[in-house]
Amino acid sequence: MSQTLSASTLLAVPLAPLAGAVLAGVLGTTFGGNRIGRRLSHSLTILGVLVAFIISAMTLKSVAVDGARFNQTLYEWMVVGGLRMEVGFMIDGLTAMMMCVVTFVSLMVHLYTIGYMEEDEGYNRFFAYISLFTFSMLMLVMSNNFLQLFFGWEAVGLVSYLLIGFWYNKPTAIFANMKAFLVNRVGDFGFILGIGLIAAYAGTLSYTETFAKVGELAALGFPGTDWMLITVICICLFIGAMGKSAQFPLHVWLPDSMEGPTPISALIHAATMVTAGIFMVARMSPLFEQSDTALNFILIIGAITALFMGFLGIIQNDIKRVVAYSTLSQLGYMTVALGASAYSVAVFHLMTHAFFKALLFLGAGSVIMGMHHNQDIRYMGGVRKYMPITWITSLLGSLALIGTPLFAGFYSKDSIIEAVHASKLPGAEFAHFAVLAGVFVTAFYSFRMYFLVFHGKERYDQNPDGHHAHFSDEEPDHGHHHDAHEKPHESPWVVTVPLVLLAIPSVVIGYLTIGPMLFGDFLKDAITVDGARHGAMAELTEMWHGALAMAIHGLQLPTFWLALAGVVLAWYMYLVNPALPAAIKARVMPIYTLLENKYYMDWINENIIARAARCLGIGLWKGGDQALIDGLAVNGSAKVVALFAAVTRRLQTGYLYHYALAMIVGLFVLLTWFTAPWSAWIGK
Repeated sequence: MSQTLSASTLLAVPLAPLAGAVLAGVLGTTFGGNRIGRRLSHSLTILGVLVAFIISAMTLKSVAVDGARFNQTLYEWMVVGGLRMEVGFMIDGLTAMMMCVVTFVSLMVHLYTIGYMEEDEGYNRFFAYISLFTFSMLMLVMSNNFLQLFFGWEAVGLVSYLLIGFWYNKPTAIFANMKAFLVNRVGDFGFILGIGLIAAYAGTLSYTETFAKVGELAALGFPGTDWMLITVICICLFIGAMGKSAQFPLHVWLPDSMEGPTPISALIHAATMVTAGIFMVARMSPLFEQSDTALNFILIIGAITALFMGFLGIIQNDIKRVVAYSTLSQLGYMTVALGASAYSVAVFHLMTHAFFKALLFLGAGSVIMGMHHNQDIRYMGGVRKYMPITWITSLLGSLALIGTPLFAGFYSKDSIIEAVHASKLPGAEFAHFAVLAGVFVTAFYSFRMYFLVFHGKERYDQNPDGHHAHFSDEEPDHGHHHDAHEKPHESPWVVTVPLVLLAIPSVVIGYLTIGPMLFGDFLKDAITVDGARHGAMAELTEMWHGALAMAIHGLQLPTFWLALAGVVLAWYMYLVNPALPAAIKARVMPIYTLLENKYYMDWINENIIARAARCLGIGLWKGGDQALIDGLAVNGSAKVVALFAAVTRRLQTGYLYHYALAMIVGLFVLLTWFTAPWSAWIGK
């Protein structure tokens, strides 16, 4: 343990946002009597996150420059049969990077919220929730044991439920938060099974102690099957990641989470909840490296998510949902990298994606504000001349997303594609096709949205909702009573400043950090790769000649030309020949219907899985609970006792001669039994 990192200082990182959340959530709401106003509530929560960010930045410097490390138990909760349940921190390159990303993006979202939620009645409550969300995520990434990891894991799920359903009078929001909660329970069931298997066979919940026993775990088989124990553990853990990081088929909750306010869409989809699964698998790399079966499963699931969720982004008309499906696709890219054993590349894309995706979400929110809360991109156009800051920052975010050379997304996305190409797993060929095709799809839907919003003819007067401006579909009015046909306006500085501050790393962070993160020692002791069996990172290292050389070489790669083709096609279809999309739609209506119904995954969940679960539940209730437990076990035993009592009650007459007769008969039976010839035979 390095002396440069103290436990008390590190403890302040999660506790500062928690303190702000408690003060704003108690004293700033009706629960505590509304003792503090809006200004003090947002000041306290922003101060808490700012303190966390400053300490996180100092920690990152100590880790990266001085080589500082920290792995220590802070509090022992209980010991059960030798199994220690503790609270502790593990600080290395992976954790320090995540701490900075989470706190910086959260800080930008806090500032942005001042302007976005200005007229919302739940202003103080919202700030309390997002600070509590930040605390939960920090506890997750800083943990050094599975118990604390699971606490943070469940806490971000709980607070996301509160935030997605923030407007609790809105039926669609309540449906969306319940959907997110239930889908994540499916993933979390697998996650807790994986942790339980580790506790049972490794006898510990500590990361370092578990990793030290990886060789023993890898040699064990799963009882009653031909499967290896380590494979079952890894797949169970990854099922948890599939829920949190919205991988197919547990992705269905994430697009509907757009029912929450835009700031939380940025926080959930950029740096916190959805990246928890990616972080967890990277942290568990010593376990996953022991199972090619689990890695291949991860690779295939990630490839399906990356490509097929991107297709859904093409037909979306709600500006936030386009960005949401983009998040699903990019999470698929990260998962593909994990499957290829390029864990550091997955984490690198997690970091770059956090900045440009937060920028795109907050930019979308700024457009929504400027458009008087219209969210349909079909009724926008020409916004760039009214909202120049939102326009240029959104353009930078879109260029980063599609992987334009020199931008942050280029370095991480191209590294993923090269790593998959180098992988020898059975599913690598399909995964490589998926991520390559995804480059074109991403560029197309990203610039479809960009051109429809910021360029072309102004279409505000074509909005069929008139002055209602889509309030009923996504975001409540917030008290803004404007006509949707009014011209857009630039957002206030508390909205535009976070956009500018997020745009800077969206451009430069990849160039500055790819060397130490992928080819240096920054993540060396945090991530384990079996180079003999999984050589993707070794091949990437051989190809590495510097960030500038990679960008120049990137201009010659198929990925650049695929992205350019997607941008040009979007420009032609939506600016030059806007009648073409409708003509294509008419010719491929079955495909469009399939995409519009999101591959019928929601229909399957609601009409097959949910109904089957409901029938099973009713069967267990009526057959198991009512008939077996209540009817047979509880009421049945009572009836048997009552019947026995009714019979024996007749023997208790109260007459002395009845009792004397019973004694004589009993004595006669005993004497007869023991003096009969067969009694001697029985005794032998």
